[in-house]
Amino acid sequence: MARMRAIEAAVLVMRREGVDTAFGIPGAAINPLYAALKKLGGVDHVLARHVEGASHMAEGYTRTNPGNIGVCIGTSGPAGTDMVTGLYSASADSIPILCITGQAPRARMHKEDFQAVDITSIVKPVTKWATTVLEPGQVPYAFQKAFYEMRSGRPGPVLIDLPFDVQMAEIEFDIDAYEPLPLAKPAATRAQAEKALAMLNAAERPLIVSGGGVINANASDKLVEFAELTGVPVIPTLMGWGTIPDDHRLMAGMCGLQTSHRYGNATLLESDMVFGIGNRWANRHTGSVDVYTAGRKFVHVDIEPTQIGRVFNPDLGIVSDAGAALDAFLIVAREWKAAGKLKDRSAWVEACRERKRTLQRKTHFDNVPVKPQRVYEEMNEAFGKDTCYVSTIGLSQIAGAQFLHVYKPRHWINCGQAGPLGWTVPAALGVVKADPSRQVVALSGDYDFQFMIEELAVGAQFNLPYIHVLVNNSYLGLIRQAQRGFEIDYCVQLAFDNINAPELNGYGVDHVAVVEGLGCKAIRVFDPNELQAAFAQAKELMQKHRVPVVVEVILERVTNISMGTEINAVNEFEELAERGADAPTAISLLD
Repeated sequence: MARMRAIEAAVLVMRREGVDTAFGIPGAAINPLYAALKKLGGVDHVLARHVEGASHMAEGYTRTNPGNIGVCIGTSGPAGTDMVTGLYSASADSIPILCITGQAPRARMHKEDFQAVDITSIVKPVTKWATTVLEPGQVPYAFQKAFYEMRSGRPGPVLIDLPFDVQMAEIEFDIDAYEPLPLAKPAATRAQAEKALAMLNAAERPLIVSGGGVINANASDKLVEFAELTGVPVIPTLMGWGTIPDDHRLMAGMCGLQTSHRYGNATLLESDMVFGIGNRWANRHTGSVDVYTAGRKFVHVDIEPTQIGRVFNPDLGIVSDAGAALDAFLIVAREWKAAGKLKDRSAWVEACRERKRTLQRKTHFDNVPVKPQRVYEEMNEAFGKDTCYVSTIGLSQIAGAQFLHVYKPRHWINCGQAGPLGWTVPAALGVVKADPSRQVVALSGDYDFQFMIEELAVGAQFNLPYIHVLVNNSYLGLIRQAQRGFEIDYCVQLAFDNINAPELNGYGVDHVAVVEGLGCKAIRVFDPNELQAAFAQAKELMQKHRVPVVVEVILERVTNISMGTEINAVNEFEELAERGADAPTAISLLD
């Protein structure tokens, strides 16, 4: 046993649980934690410029590698309320992050003390667990419970609020006697696996829908093996993109209202059975339940019991970790394959591949200003299969999901459900911090980029290099497109004549000047034929200076991106690509 401050015990527990990095901003009420971090060492700290930015950095950090826990730290009062958006984002996408806030001393918490707020009550709807620790002796065990909650069952974020005097109090604690709590993860049984495989085998045109739970379980290889063994095509959700490589013969495209492929929607509509693993049936994926489920049977596998039947009632529900379920499915599938009991799916697979070959959207436009589709075509050519894309919301993200290609799990880092503007820059920095060797390419529209642009200074200060593709149409493009239904174009234009940058011709903010003022590098492109050279230059600048490099592409002001209100009624605003004419997007990945 050793006598120490309670907050020092908390740091020792975090280190034992695998934490080696934290993102945050110090302040008076959390300074005891910063003193403990300095005294004990072992946890690297990245100083954010905004506490919401720190929470998104923690998200990016967690999402990058299996087992990561991103930690964000803030003082009392507004620091915690600033992190609510990050907690919501993490909760919505089942991402474990640990948020630590300082708090007024216990005796003053109820007296409207300076920056004293009941942050625990505020964040409970968007966390798995939140607590204000009122007894110093409970501090190390509150952290122990936090890591258990974050990792058990459906992962999610936790907030621990620490009054100043609780942090400072001395306690007895022995870290050598500490052990992380065993995790609780449900697993599919043999009987459940046999029932699920029987339904799959009975279908004529089955599909596997692969969700983010497969990535959380680090089970993408198992998912691909299961698909190959059964011969069943796979439709990943937006959060599951990368569980099967885009150029795999069984990758049938994404389905949905926005972040989808024409061939993915068409294939889903042709199917007669859907086998969902680790997915939520999110509304942007399904559209209305009536259209999505008509004529189809469903198996739904999810780690969280309350997800089964939440959106619609499946024919078979299985509460299981995705990896554990796939283990059970693979055992049965291998046995049935050896016994010749699995159906030949070659005709169905070829029909899916023919849709993938022919139902491609056009990307090759030579327009100046640039059409966004061309940007993604050039990105596919410039960045290789190891590229990790980071994006959050808007027409840029929707078009990116329609046109880019992802080949590995955790190489599409996306805020799927919450979609907060500003998420992309700090999340990308968190990804780079988690894996400095990874080629990270972020994608933003101009408004998302402006929301938390100050975090680029963090990338400059801490040498966190990545490439940020900024597509600038000087519009809130997604909202403008949505306003078509109201026959308005109101309060969504960002354009103005910048007296300091007349060369922008009314496009408003001089992002190059701002980026360079924050210590980073920036390149502006007006002509699509200059994109390859710009991307090559960006790579050189990033390697030379070890800072974020922004490639700003000036887009045409108005481009409507394909989307709709139902998966069988997506509006296509541009003509289809001629078969074979739009390489590399249309053909090179497929044959």
